[in-house]
Amino acid sequence: MLESAGAESGGAESAVRGGASRCRPAREPAARTYARALPVVPVRARGLTIEGADGRRYLDCVSGAGTLALGHNHPVVLEAIRRVLDSGAPLHVMDHTTPVEDAFVTDLLRTLPPVLADRARVRFCDPTGADPVATAVALVRAATGRTRVVTLADAHEPLPDGGAPGQEPPAGLLLDPARREAAAPHGPGAEAGGVRRPSAHADQGAVPLIVDETETGVGRTGAYWAFEHSGVTPDVLVLAKAIGGSLPLAAVVHRDDLGDPSGHGGPGAGSFRGNQLALAAGAATLAHVREHRLAEHAAALGGRMLARLRALAAESGCVGHVRGRGLMAGVELVAPEDPPDRTARPGTARPGASAHLAAAVRGECLRRGLIVDVTGPRANVVRLLPPLIVTEEQMSAVLDRLADAVGAVDRHRPDGSVPLPGERTPR
Repeated sequence: MLESAGAESGGAESAVRGGASRCRPAREPAARTYARALPVVPVRARGLTIEGADGRRYLDCVSGAGTLALGHNHPVVLEAIRRVLDSGAPLHVMDHTTPVEDAFVTDLLRTLPPVLADRARVRFCDPTGADPVATAVALVRAATGRTRVVTLADAHEPLPDGGAPGQEPPAGLLLDPARREAAAPHGPGAEAGGVRRPSAHADQGAVPLIVDETETGVGRTGAYWAFEHSGVTPDVLVLAKAIGGSLPLAAVVHRDDLGDPSGHGGPGAGSFRGNQLALAAGAATLAHVREHRLAEHAAALGGRMLARLRALAAESGCVGHVRGRGLMAGVELVAPEDPPDRTARPGTARPGASAHLAAAVRGECLRRGLIVDVTGPRANVVRLLPPLIVTEEQMSAVLDRLADAVGAVDRHRPDGSVPLPGERTPR
């Protein structure tokens, strides 16, 4: 049962309900795409559940692209925000240490392995998608005096051995444990190929290892941080999304010998870094995930989720690979008329029939009360990111609805064809 988010939401809900359409805003947001792909106007939310202006309830397996580790409006997050609001403390400061910031850093360091926590420095930066990565890159460039940073978008890529003859070593190695274009981390063993080898360079003090945990951190993959699966600790850790407890927050954690975060105008500069409400919500989230062992919960329940998704792939004619770890999964939709292309990178592949197939599955999911995301360089991967507080019963409902949606698309397209852009799937 969905709990009320508070009486103050009633006015907003009434305003939305009063329009000609009960499930769309009064004006069509022509510049936005999500309103067309996901025509739901949320008016209340709690945990895994969203209620739309039309009165329908949906299971949300997007979780703000992984931002909502504890789901919508978790009580510990709301209470942390209320304490700051009621205290009269400033809502935003940039370079002053506050009790709220100190509490966040304390909780963050408790989640890190001692080899990093004991020497850690924390830099807050603007909470945009690129800013924490740019901060980390600027940090290693300043620390090494070099400029080239090698990005390992795929953990199976060959690693540099210090550069070609006559070429200086890179300033850093940047590794994302999640293949963002595939919507999920690699399978077991990938960390050994993608983290263990570059860390050897960092251990030698030559090339710092940067690990981007923007999508994989705070228990998402079944460990508190995805790098823990490999047993290797990075020199620089990029953090965002879930660390803000549903509010915008980003930070870079690094070894103390790589620089002093107290300098102004250098890496980490920005007007909106370290917002107090986000720090309070983030500290509450970090502590709750740790104290309630939600990473272990994600590992156990995620294993059962992936097993069922792989069984669905074996039964379905349109599901290809299933990739994932913990509560982070990508289900690839494959149309027979699309040539296989495992090497595509974002921006290099045009959406084809498989993309339209994934969009059809997303639409069928929505009609069944399930919100999922579509991602990947070919826009053909249905991504599941349920919050870490999801129960077994809720996960069963999610997987039942997804399987039913895939089956509906399969039945409607017995000849293997897929919907064209703008084509409505049969009811």
